[in-house]
Amino acid sequence: MDYFMGIDTGTFESKGVLVDGQFNVIAVSVHPHGMENPHPGHFEHDAEAVWWHDFCAISNDLLAQSGIDPGDIKAVGASALGADCLPVDEECRPLRKAILYGIDARATDEMEQLTELYGPEQIKEWYGRPLCSSDVMPKILWVKNKEPHVYEKAHKFLTGSSYITAKLTGRYTVDRFLGLASFNPLYRKDGTPDEVLCGPICRPDQLAEVLSTIDIAGHVTAQAAAETGLAEGTPVIVGTDDSGAEAISAGVLEPGDMMLQIGSSVYMFLCTDRLISDDRVWREEFIIPGTFDISAGTNTAGTMTRWYRDELFADALAEEAKTGTNAYEIMMRGIEDIPPGSGGLVTLPYFAGERTPINDPLARGIIFGLTLEHTRAHLYRSALESVGFAINQHFKIFREHSAPMNKIMATGGGTKNPLWLQMIADITGEVIRTPENTIGASFGDAMMAAMGIRYFSSYKELADLISEGPSYTPDPQRHEVYQKYQSVFDELYPATKDLAHRL
Repeated sequence: MDYFMGIDTGTFESKGVLVDGQFNVIAVSVHPHGMENPHPGHFEHDAEAVWWHDFCAISNDLLAQSGIDPGDIKAVGASALGADCLPVDEECRPLRKAILYGIDARATDEMEQLTELYGPEQIKEWYGRPLCSSDVMPKILWVKNKEPHVYEKAHKFLTGSSYITAKLTGRYTVDRFLGLASFNPLYRKDGTPDEVLCGPICRPDQLAEVLSTIDIAGHVTAQAAAETGLAEGTPVIVGTDDSGAEAISAGVLEPGDMMLQIGSSVYMFLCTDRLISDDRVWREEFIIPGTFDISAGTNTAGTMTRWYRDELFADALAEEAKTGTNAYEIMMRGIEDIPPGSGGLVTLPYFAGERTPINDPLARGIIFGLTLEHTRAHLYRSALESVGFAINQHFKIFREHSAPMNKIMATGGGTKNPLWLQMIADITGEVIRTPENTIGASFGDAMMAAMGIRYFSSYKELADLISEGPSYTPDPQRHEVYQKYQSVFDELYPATKDLAHRL
């Protein structure tokens, strides 16, 4: 019997899946973990204690649950939150905690320094937009400027998936999809480091080797086998970031397919047949050869609902501990009875600054329109609606470029909340679909691991493995009401931007 393993590392948890040759799920394992916030705008993970620890624990757990012979696993795929900046030494030992993806906004000075060095027009030519907190180049420069002792010892600057694959195989790789976009412009289009452009940032040899996502990066080493329980010599693909893997798991396989990932943040991929440039969003080559994507990401979704849970719904946590009912389910009580617009409340969900479409790490959250009649249920519904308004801003940008959105598949933890998905459908006016299999990125990792050993001949064959679950159709009347609140949402940030910056 043939088996494939996929393991994904996210912001607050890691998840792994073991599937058989027909892609039936044999075992699933989930390990929660924390995220460190040592200073305002700084977000970190301990790569050894979180990323590698979780991978090993999940791998061993999947093998124990299934009872299969590790030698029957034909290939392994790993994804991780991206794009991060992790300097490691020659033994692949982290030299500091990993600087996380776009939620980490520490490198604002470096962004200004690089924009001044190269000029805004050159930056726009490279990125299609200004520099933002999702770009790795300013983060590497931050290490060089602020922690020169770390920089001098850095053998490689890795992202999450690169680190895990290196720990498994001993080879430092990054896939084209993640590497050419997030480390732009340090690589040429052929994937080789650009010695001239690397000059002010890092040495060319400090960058990982660029390969395709499903290329075999190497094979499980004896040391990795001892720690993970995998068989020595098991093929390991290069892997990618969590959102790319989740997009594959949701069936984003051709132009017009879209993934709406509602997790700790919101991340969205719309597969396109051409490169679309817009200052407000991102674009790159997609994982599927010959396609591109227009993509975007907010900084908060689940991180904001977690804040509401921890700070305003302590009783829900207490009830969860007592009864086992999930605190987030408890928080939804009475939400459905509140009309669209939350009684005249509009929230800006910029609790950790914001990535697209405003690209402002200094943006701040706002709860606007408070009256004495509002309850915490109104506050929470408004927070959920704010995520829908933020998503809709991006959908409007996609429509401006006549980029078809033929199929929108929602994934991530947010899909556990049907009312939230209905809000998003009503706000955007689009049908929101969900996959029947909600495992997510780790399932996509297993699919791509199978592609890596040519178990499938083309990505199109993966479509047969993906069945749809519930879908959410917009209500025309609620959509009309929400359009009025959308206009307030759209104007609220520009009207308060200067005040937020003064804070």
